[in-house]
Amino acid sequence: MTKPTNAVKDRWNAKNYDDIRVRVQKGRKDDIEAYATQHGKSVNGLINGFLQDMLGLTEEEWKRATDEQGET
Repeated sequence: MTKPTNAVKDRWNAKNYDDIRVRVQKGRKDDIEAYATQHGKSVNGLINGFLQDMLGLTEEEWKRATDEQGET
């Protein structure tokens, strides 16, 4: 089995995800990465968890939004 190329991954990501860029003060990135690691998460997972909580969505509701977007 061959590995998907970056172009294939990029197309899949573009179809299934929205990108949001977050800027933080110099030095904060290391703090955020350390916090995420200490809690067994990636930075992306950490931010998604915070957003889910702030929006008051259950795990089901959070995932449903993405499932509905992917349906054609």
